[in-house]
Amino acid sequence: MAATNEKLAKSLSALKALSDNGQRRVFKTSEVGRTDRERLIKNGFLKEIMNGWLMLSRPDARSGDSTSWYTSYWEFCRRYLDERFGANWVLSPENSIPLLAGNMNVPPQIVVQAPHANNKAVTLPHDTSIFAYKTNLPKSAAGEIANLRVYPTIEAICDVAPNFWSTNRTDMIALLGSLRDRSAILKVLLEGGRTVAAGRIAGAYRALGKPAIADEIVETMRRADHQVREEQDPFQGPVQISLGAGRAVAPVVTRIRLMWAQMREAVIAAFPDEASQVEDVDAYIAAVNERYTSDAYHSLSIEGYSVSEDLIERVKSGKWNPETDEDDRKQTDAMAAKGYQLAFAEVVKSVKRVLERTDAATVAEEDHLKWFRSMFEPSVAAGLLKPERLAGYRQHFIFIKNSGHSPTAWESLPDAMETFFECLHAEKDPRVRAVLGHFVFTFIHPLPDGNGRSGRFLMNVMLAEGGYPWTIIPVDRRNEYMQALELASVKGDITPFAAFVAACVRLEPPPPRRLRAGEVQAELAEATVGRRP
Repeated sequence: MAATNEKLAKSLSALKALSDNGQRRVFKTSEVGRTDRERLIKNGFLKEIMNGWLMLSRPDARSGDSTSWYTSYWEFCRRYLDERFGANWVLSPENSIPLLAGNMNVPPQIVVQAPHANNKAVTLPHDTSIFAYKTNLPKSAAGEIANLRVYPTIEAICDVAPNFWSTNRTDMIALLGSLRDRSAILKVLLEGGRTVAAGRIAGAYRALGKPAIADEIVETMRRADHQVREEQDPFQGPVQISLGAGRAVAPVVTRIRLMWAQMREAVIAAFPDEASQVEDVDAYIAAVNERYTSDAYHSLSIEGYSVSEDLIERVKSGKWNPETDEDDRKQTDAMAAKGYQLAFAEVVKSVKRVLERTDAATVAEEDHLKWFRSMFEPSVAAGLLKPERLAGYRQHFIFIKNSGHSPTAWESLPDAMETFFECLHAEKDPRVRAVLGHFVFTFIHPLPDGNGRSGRFLMNVMLAEGGYPWTIIPVDRRNEYMQALELASVKGDITPFAAFVAACVRLEPPPPRRLRAGEVQAELAEATVGRRP
């Protein structure tokens, strides 16, 4: 009789074949044999989405962990809707526009338009749902993003609910900024005689610094005998950026520029501590190095590694040796600790460059991949990672544990990172550079691993430029830290994260400074008050 582990191994082999080596995460219940299904569910490798549907899961996932669901969400929507409606469905304009604008965040509900829908909602895990709305499909052919049938772009802009322009202004602006062909917009507006949509779109372009496009839309509609009243404020408030005179750009470019412009004043308000200049570079660097053990412990623990300060000290002192000790070679946590030591040393060099008056944005742009490669060099040397992992930016999709935010698609990373560094260079306030540098870097999530650690390194390089101390994010405040990042990523509210960083900065001892002659005399005089001769 086969042992329990052999039976599980057989079921896992069947699941691997069905998942096409990880390409699929969602299955109909009928695709998995009953015995295998029950065994895999019992051991945590499969989890039920709803009656008739299963998804891959992790055996070590805690109760309430949403990672498996968020990772499987869009694939499930596509497979479920194809199974239910065939090709006769499309996401609503409100759910299509974020995807068209490069926003793959998981929404609480998606609305699907289909001729054979029943106007009912289907409840899904983690307070999500699908509402199927019975209506005809748009006349123009639907497009596809991640195999999801999305509303045609121009029709979506015309048909979206008026309040969507203000509630989802970032998606709307990012999409408008990516449109290259004004004729396509006018064709749809003229064919349907869409005067209200024409007025709203014209008002939007004028608010975004494109008056020529606004005038062209209004004048062309009038020449076709359509009277258009231009809407004065479709975004329901001032817009912090202009699309300018340049040509259309990828949605991610406008999204990052707009986020930075919208968030910077909130950062300054939540982080009132004024910047200063470090006068004693050697003392500052010495203070940073003194923080190494504590920084490594907290930063690695935040990422889920079981790293003790004893292990960190063992690595630091050279007592850890993967070349001669098999246990050390296999220990993932020790690899992470060694990689952090190498990366920290590189970051210290970057901090010194900043303190010696090299612009911090230039340093970050030139050095951030050095930090990353140092971080994972030991794992590559030990054979735990392939050498190509050190190439740089990821070339695959990535998901963040327990987050509804989906990082930038890997195909858009060159545009995203170029824009990120443009914003970092243009920004002159060290507080904004530190907070938004960390946030936007992790929002993009450009690296295959180590994004959180790199984001915190980048934050500290920017803080050094402002004369602030090296700042540790405490592991015992991890939930607060992650929730603040989530709020900024999903809701666009940066204030909690900026306030959190500012509070952590204030907990650190102030940077050492070199006293001037007059200050030395004052210090000596104060020290001798009340002292016996």
